Amino acid sequence: MTWMPDTTTALPIDRDEAVLVGRIWQPEVDGPTPVVLVGNELRALDHRFPTVRDLLETDDPAAARSAAGAVVGTIDEVLANSAFDRRDQSRPWLLAPHDLQAVKAAGVTFAVSMIERVIEERARGDHEAAAELRALIADRIGGDLRGVVPGSERAAELKRLLIEEGIWSQYLEVGIGPDAEIFTKGQPLSTVGTGAAIGVLSSSTWNNPEPEVALAISSRGRIVGAMLANDVNLRDIEGRSALLLGKAKDNNASGATGPFIRLFEGDFDLDVVRSMAVSVTVAGQDGFTMSATSDMSLISRDPKDLVRQLMGAHHQYPDGAVLMMGTMFAPIDDRDAPGMGFTHQRGDVVTIRSERLGSLVNVVRHSEECEPWTFGTRQLMGNLAHRGLL
Repeated sequence: MTWMPDTTTALPIDRDEAVLVGRIWQPEVDGPTPVVLVGNELRALDHRFPTVRDLLETDDPAAARSAAGAVVGTIDEVLANSAFDRRDQSRPWLLAPHDLQAVKAAGVTFAVSMIERVIEERARGDHEAAAELRALIADRIGGDLRGVVPGSERAAELKRLLIEEGIWSQYLEVGIGPDAEIFTKGQPLSTVGTGAAIGVLSSSTWNNPEPEVALAISSRGRIVGAMLANDVNLRDIEGRSALLLGKAKDNNASGATGPFIRLFEGDFDLDVVRSMAVSVTVAGQDGFTMSATSDMSLISRDPKDLVRQLMGAHHQYPDGAVLMMGTMFAPIDDRDAPGMGFTHQRGDVVTIRSERLGSLVNVVRHSEECEPWTFGTRQLMGNLAHRGLL
């Protein structure tokens, strides 16, 4: 199965009001170029901002449209050429929309879904037993589970109850405890963009996409925009030991972001992100399809709290950061055999969409066969110097 690019669904429904910035690979300069979408044209920003990092560090990143330079292609042309298996290497294609920023991710940020999975596991498929445990928890902590704020006294009471029931886990600790799970998803420049192959290790037999919203954050801790992300997870490897999180999360082409960073401007702000619905669809070559939707309003940790836990006096990021904020998505649909649940197959087309951010589309391959990551920070600096941009 292949991806058929569609500009209408790739971009936000209010694209004419959106400030969309990103990066393209520009063959004539043999390197990446920051761009902004103006109408149907992608226009270069490198004459003012050699990197997206430089743009996001300004006081008003959304002013990028006024800095738009030469036209490097239309969005239709560049998007169509972004499909990795049909790419013309002599023409531009979309990259991940950020560059020098650290790529971070938060886990277990939707405590409601995590607690529900724990309840279901404890009840072993008995719906009456699950309902009784749910009612017991609600009675003890005084209300709906959706009202549990991580680190609060109610969360502490819930922790005590779950320990008494013998069902506490390290995942619940970061789900409702005071400290968020924030880890390094990948190195700067390692993330792939829309249309690229996205990788799972060939040795993994249980894995899934993780559709998320990612924040674009300046070095000062200011949230300046948002984008879609796929924080691919190898569930079998992480399930063996939490200490294998790095192997489960950080592999060649194992993270995707895009299609653009939508900068905060006008009525698009953090409150819009807080209320977003993010959908994911998986379409396989075997005819299998699966769809689900995550509601960002159910996130347990506010985006600003996640950013405060990521950076501050305790940790600085001089080039800013991209922070994937977690997902409710944990597929249980049987695919290959009854009771075996979901796992990716080579060739799956994964579409992550939100109306105000557009669509991020990738095709699953083994990490070992995805395009190797060879263009790092040294290569970028050398390229920009050669182009007279440093």
